[in-house]
This record gives sequence, C-alpha cells and structure tokens, in this order.
Amino acid sequence: MWRFRTVNTEYTWKREINAKGVILKAFEQYRLKSCIDYKPWNGEENYISVFKGNGCFSSVGNQHVGKQRLSIGSGCDRIATIEHEFLHALGFWHEQSRCDRDDYVSIIWDHISEGKEHNFNKYNDTRSSALNVPYDYGSMMHYSKNAFRNGTGPTIVTKIPAFSDVIGQRMEFSDSDLLKLNRLYNCTSSSTFLDFCDFESENICGMIQSHENTNKTNWQRVSKATGGPDTDYTYMGHCDERGYFMHFSTADGVQGDTALMESRLLYPKQGFQCLQFFSYNSGHASDQLRIWVREFNKANPNGTLRLIQQINAPPGDLWQLHHVSLNVSSKFRVAFEGIKGSGNSGGLSLDDINLSETTCPEHIWRIKDFKSVLENTPMDTAIHSPRFKSKDGYTFQMSLYPSGTTGNPGELGAYAHLTSGDDSVDEGLIWPARWKQITMILLDQNADIRRRMSNQRSVTTDPTMTVEGSEIFFWDDPRKVGLKVTEDNGTEFFRGPGAGTPVYLSQARALSRDFIKGGDAIFLLTMEDISHLVVSQPLPPTTTTPSNSTSTTNSTSSPGQTTINNGTSTTTTTAPTISTVPYDPCVSAQCENDGVCVPDAGDAVCRCAVGNDWWYYGDRCQFKSSVKDNIITTVLASVAVFVAMLIVTIVIVVCVKRNQRRVKITGEGITMKNMYSFKA
Repeated sequence: MWRFRTVNTEYTWKREINAKGVILKAFEQYRLKSCIDYKPWNGEENYISVFKGNGCFSSVGNQHVGKQRLSIGSGCDRIATIEHEFLHALGFWHEQSRCDRDDYVSIIWDHISEGKEHNFNKYNDTRSSALNVPYDYGSMMHYSKNAFRNGTGPTIVTKIPAFSDVIGQRMEFSDSDLLKLNRLYNCTSSSTFLDFCDFESENICGMIQSHENTNKTNWQRVSKATGGPDTDYTYMGHCDERGYFMHFSTADGVQGDTALMESRLLYPKQGFQCLQFFSYNSGHASDQLRIWVREFNKANPNGTLRLIQQINAPPGDLWQLHHVSLNVSSKFRVAFEGIKGSGNSGGLSLDDINLSETTCPEHIWRIKDFKSVLENTPMDTAIHSPRFKSKDGYTFQMSLYPSGTTGNPGELGAYAHLTSGDDSVDEGLIWPARWKQITMILLDQNADIRRRMSNQRSVTTDPTMTVEGSEIFFWDDPRKVGLKVTEDNGTEFFRGPGAGTPVYLSQARALSRDFIKGGDAIFLLTMEDISHLVVSQPLPPTTTTPSNSTSTTNSTSSPGQTTINNGTSTTTTTAPTISTVPYDPCVSAQCENDGVCVPDAGDAVCRCAVGNDWWYYGDRCQFKSSVKDNIITTVLASVAVFVAMLIVTIVIVVCVKRNQRRVKITGEGITMKNMYSFKA
C-alpha cells in the first residue's frame, strides 16, 4: 500500500456546495475515528485535488505526481461514498480485491457489464495487504451483490448466504475498516475524540466523586434502580453480568442534597467540544441535573467550576439523549451534578457518555416503536418530524417514508422541507434561503461514538434552484411556495417542497445494528449556514517547498494533529526553492467521451463516464455500451443459437430419412447400410 504522510486538499469546482459541506463532514469522521487529519492545500508538493468528474473515483495511495485528482461527481455527495474514495487515496483497495477473496465470495464474470471487469481484479498480498484483519463483508470498501451487473443476475455471491444483502453498505466505516486504517497509519488515538464511558468497568472510567459533596451523597454504579430504570442503555438487559449505569437516588434525604461526579482530566486541542449522554429521570419533576466544567490554569491550579447547562429531562419511562456544547480551551474535567427536589422517589441516572471535539447536532427526533412504524405505514405515506428552528431563524422539518415510495419499495425515503414559523421572524429572513445545509442522521445507537455506523444525508438550499417546470424558487418563503398544513392540535403552517432521496436506507439495514434500541429510532437534525463554501478555495501564495525539511515527532503531543501518522509534523525551512513537478503520465494520454485520466502506479488509466444504464469502456473510453445494448445482444445471440440448432435438427432428420431408404428387407431379417447401433 502507498501512504500519504499529509493529506492536503483542494476543491476545483464552484457550484457543488452541498458536496463541499459533506466532504468536510467526512473529514470530521476521519478525525473522530482515526489519527488522520486533512488541511487545505498550501503549496505542498503532493496533494489531493477534489473535482466534479463523471462519477466517484480515486487513485489508490500516494502516486507522488503532485496534483492527484479525486472525483466527487453527481450523486456522490453522501458521506460514506466520500469516505470510501478517500480510503482509496489513503492506500486501500476494494475488499473484494483481496488475495483471499475467493474463499469468501464468488465473482460471476458472465454477469458483469462489458468493460467493467477490471473493477473485480484480485491483487496479491504484496500489492494489497489485509493487515492481518479477517475478510469483512460489512466493509464500506466492499461492492454490493449487483455492482456493475449487466442485468442477468448478481455479480458477487457470498459464500455465506446470510451476508448477501450485507455487502455494499455505504453508511460508515466498519470496525474492520477502522482497524486496518489505524494499523496502517500507526494510530494510537484519534484526533478529536476525548472520552467515552459506559460504566461497565468498576473504575467508572476514572471518574471521581467530588470532595465538594458536603452532604455525603454520591452517584452509585448499579445495574438496576428502585423506581427505574430496570436496565442500562448500553445493553438494555440483554447481556448477563453486564449492563451498569450511574444512579443518584432522590428517594430519601432532604431537598437540596447534591451529588457531584467529575470526569478524569481532559486536555483539549480545540476550543469547542460536544458532550453526549443518555439520562433517565425516575424521580420528581423538581429533581435537577446540571452540567459543569472544572477548568484548570495557573491562576486556579485546583480548578474553577463553571456552569454550562441545566438539563431539561422531565420524569419518564425512557432513556433520553442529550447534547451539550462546551467551549473549553484549557485542561478540564466535566462534572455531573444531581440535585434532589421535593419528591421522595426514584432518582437520576446516566449512561453512555461520549465527549469529542466536534459540533453538536441541533435537534433530536425520536420515533417510538419504530419497527411497528416500518411494518404498518402504507407505501407513499410520509410521517413528519416536529418543526425545528435553526440558529439563523429558519424553520424546517423532515419527512420520512418508512415503507418507501412507488418505484422504491422497501427503501426509506427522506426529505427536508422549509416551513413557516412566526410571521414576524419569517419576514425578517432572506428569501430564497441561501446555502443552508440540512443534515438528516439516523443514529446508530452504539454506546461508543467511534463505533457508530449512523446513516446520514444532506441537502443544501441553493437560492437559484427552481421548482421543476416553473420559475418558482424552490427554497423561497414557504408561505409563497408551500402548502398549508394543519396539525393534530389544530396548528396551521406552510410546508415548502421537499428535497432529499427516495433511497435513504433500506428497511433491512434500518433493522440492523442499533438503529432501533429500546424499540425507538433517533434522528439527529441540523441546519447550518455553509455560504462560506461558495467562495472557491484560493490558491496558495506560492508552490515552493523547503529545500531542507524535517518531520519531528513530539512525544508530548497528541497523534494526528497535523499529520496522518503518529506524531506532530513541524517543518524547518532554509532557502526555499521552486519545486519541480513530478512526471505526470496523463500528460500524453487522451481519454475520449468525457473520460478522465488518472495515474495508477505510474501508468495512465482512463476512468470512463458512467450513467444509470450506460457506460463507456476501452483503454481510451472509445466504446459505448448500455443495458439496452446488452439485452439486444443477448436476444440476438439467443435467436442465432435457436436458428443454428433448428438447422442442425433439420439436417439430421433429412440424413436419417435418406438412410432409411437404403434398408433392404430379405426374408425375415433386416440388412442396413451405413447405419450404426447405439446403446442407452
């Protein structure tokens, strides 16, 4: 495998703003789950140039050609597809290209579209290392069973039938994807992950009971609490000898009693964090849960508490998800304070705490008894989230088609709408809405945020977009372009047209992993301004490189801050000189029909344009084929075979009749000429 020591990126297209926003989200997943980081190109010798080509493709590994192109074309703007292409750039082949793939899958070559056979090449273990990781049917680098098929059947058949519909997932990194990535780049920690605790260990992840608890009450590690909950949230009671959480009882004591539990010491690298956790309130409505941070500096070596937020968690028979935004830039602890109210029952519980240097999602839509919703909602019928308000004042809503739409049965459809809000607010907003990206995430409720394979799609409000067949702006004021809606409680509002996808996620995948937990599904919704991405990335002031540079590993810093290997890279410059451009084999290559040349191991390879039912092929993309052509060819071939067999049959019949005429009957015997006897 070839590796990049630094990943420098450049964007060369202007209008695909949604794709740019999703690319940045993909980078955040790399930072959260590995030590790999990405930064804008600033004149480095080798870098990745992202452009809108015909499809989604990338060279494998660092080609050392300077500008190395990676295509995010139309339809490629989903986070897993982008992560997939950047894994190629980081040195990874497709999973079904492993040298041992024939032990796990069968490639049906007759079912592969003409000109696409190279996508199913197998590479020996000197060119493509499995890094001692077992074959992964769930890898995001694995093709689906119908990839590049010519219409006659699956192109990949799994040796274990149960994995037939597992291969080809485009949700998120699998555990094995991350294991290989982190092994290849010697990652010992991730760039933006800070802490996780599910309280399964008796040391409760290094958390401490604060010495400031003057009333001698503490949080207790339990597997069940009087008054509830009966199980933790991590395992939901499904695993013996597992399933612990922290509980502060408010069933006894006096009003005002407190318990303060603090995390281990944490060292931020950025000035913002997102705290995520689940809470359960089985106590009184007056019981309180507060989030604090204890910040340490030279002036306050013992730390100073700063209140961040009081959690709104009314009593109820369920675990509730919370996100709290922090803004800490120095050494700190997170503190959870429980305060007893006026009641004498139950208490407050905590589980599955995650802390990362990422931006928190803004809104939560919880759908109860989601499996029943999937089974009982008619096709072409949508359910709608509550209306949410963005930081900019826009009101929006998500529509979900649990049983799919006509033409896409069994697929969840997901769409984002602008809706009307308060008239006084809407009148002060800019219409059509400009470059607001709405992201819809179906949360994989795995306890550890690093192991989640959540499914997400984003749409962006392009102010120039019009409703098909009209001059009406798609993202204009819903009071002008929307339909009036009346909610069950009688509230009326306007819902604008929706943009999204009819194939958000299959029902089968929605029933897998932890998308449904405790019977419920959770969607995370955010609307953010990405208008700053409209401006093209400026070119660096110079493309010079240092004549002398050294990469120094600082043992006291965290891995992956500016490089994708384990260490912090610093550069010392003396007498900068103009760098020479490495040889690009694509200079002399000519790809036809909108094909794009991509260097591959020193050779020029044409990546050909592909449509939904057509494609170009050949070493220069000089030939075109389609599903229709393949069907016609198959029909003509079948007719030709039938005609040939008919001719052979006629010839045989004629010959047999001629021979029969030569038979002489003499006495009681029969004498035959030129005839043979056959035995069954």
